[in-house]
Amino acid sequence: MILHGYFRSSAAWRVRIALGLKGLTAIQAHHHLRRGEQRAPGFLALNPQGLLPALQTDEGAVLTQSLAIIEWLEEVHPTPSLLPGDALHRARLRAAALAIACDIHPLQNLKVMARLRAMGQAEPEVQAWSREVIAEGLAAVETLVAASAGPFCFGATPTLVDVCLVPQLGNARRFGVALAGLPRLSEAEAACLALPAFIAAAPDHQPDAE
Repeated sequence: MILHGYFRSSAAWRVRIALGLKGLTAIQAHHHLRRGEQRAPGFLALNPQGLLPALQTDEGAVLTQSLAIIEWLEEVHPTPSLLPGDALHRARLRAAALAIACDIHPLQNLKVMARLRAMGQAEPEVQAWSREVIAEGLAAVETLVAASAGPFCFGATPTLVDVCLVPQLGNARRFGVALAGLPRLSEAEAACLALPAFIAAAPDHQPDAE
């Protein structure tokens, strides 16, 4: 498999974690987001959206969208499961994961921030927008997982929610978001960061880290 990503891309980070948890490896192909390499014709031939990550399977198929990639990994390599439990429990896992991947991350990513600047928003306002989006979203996720036993977001093993959470908390720190009021998310993150799969997937441990 070939994983097309960027060391600090939250979405690519999720896929690296999922691969590690499942004991899988992929060749890494790097595309520098800030230099616009994801919009090069060669990469657009793989993913017309010009977004990272993309995963080329052993059979040569190309998969895009991090959660779709992870769900494919879950179906093809079901152990250990990132979506355990019955249908209701899996729906709750997906809801919490989507709250991060669809309602927090896209609103504070590079493309949105660039468009805010292009519309005349000053840099302090752009940064404030990002902090507010992250803080409000994480507060909601804290409530979604609060009633679940730890140490991970939904129990004794990491799930799709934890895979999405750790990169988003990394983004939160980059933007200076206060995390002191998120005890359950902090507990889950601490449990995750003790695992080799999460350690190896961290941006600082990637070959293209800057």
